[in-house]
Parts: sequence; structure tokens; C-alpha cells
Amino acid sequence: MRPDSSRTAPGAERRRPPCVVVTGVAGVGKTTVARLLAKRLNVPFADGDDFHSPAGIAKMSAGTPLDDTDRRTWLESIGRWLHERDAAGTGAVVACSALRRRYRDTLRAACPSAFFLHLTAARELLADRLGRRTGHFMPPSLLASQLATLEPLEPDERGAELDTTPAPGTLAGLAADLLARQP
Repeated sequence: MRPDSSRTAPGAERRRPPCVVVTGVAGVGKTTVARLLAKRLNVPFADGDDFHSPAGIAKMSAGTPLDDTDRRTWLESIGRWLHERDAAGTGAVVACSALRRRYRDTLRAACPSAFFLHLTAARELLADRLGRRTGHFMPPSLLASQLATLEPLEPDERGAELDTTPAPGTLAGLAADLLARQP
């Protein structure tokens, strides 16, 4: 009798690709690490900055932080994008500041399985990175407001924190290993 090729060996089930939100303040390296992680996981990538409205970009470019009303539609758009990838089974990685618990809750409502990878760095390193960054609408002057807004992941949130001192490629590898160990 031939073995049934439609079955997989016990414990060898194919894992569903994860939906990951790479979070943190401006200058922490969200986009770089998220892009590398998506490539490593072979899943779609999106930059949360691409979901901002023109009015939101203009506001930030002028040095004015977004308020929760500004952020609501932005977060809902990112949540829909994550939900669609999760429903399709493709997984995804998105770079999105998601600085407050309620912002992450909005994303989690759209994609309950989302894993939040919170990137951290010393204030001095962040200021240095932002001071050298070109071609981005977020001015270094908004770092203080982002740090003041930041609410680190809480113990009941599915996710992990990584310090961004290592090189981005190393961080993407650490993140992929961490995700592989998730139930």
C-alpha cells in the first residue's frame, strides 16, 4: 500500500506565516528592520508611512504631532491591510510606530494574531539617526513628542522588545528566530 501523500508527518504541519508589526519611535529603524524581516520570512512588506493621508504628512512636516483623530483612519487602514494578508494566509510585516496600547489594540482588532516587535534605542542614538536622515517628512523635532507618547508593550500583549544596537540584518535574524519559537 502506498503512503497517503496528502498527509504530513506528525509535528510537521506547515506553520502559517506571521503578521508582524515592527513598532517604535522615529529613527529606531522600523522600516529597515521590517523590510529585512519580511524578506527573510518571504512575506509582503508595507511601510506604515505610506498609509498616512496627505493632510497627516503635511501636519508632521510642519512639526506638529498627529492627534488621535489623525491617527484613527491611518491605523484602521494599516489594520485592514494586515487583516487582508492574514485572511489570505500570506502573512505580512508592516513598519508602524503604534506607540500607544490603544493604537496597537486598533491593529489587533483587525488582525488578532498580530505579533508586535518593539524596537528600542537610546535617545542619543535616535537623535543622531534622525539628524542624519534625509528625504523623510518626520522632523527630528518630533522625537520628544514620540518618546513622551510611547507606551511599551504590556505583559499581556503578544510581542517582544529588541534593542537596535546590533546591525539591521542581525536584528532581522533575531526577530525571525524569535518568531519561529512563537506558538
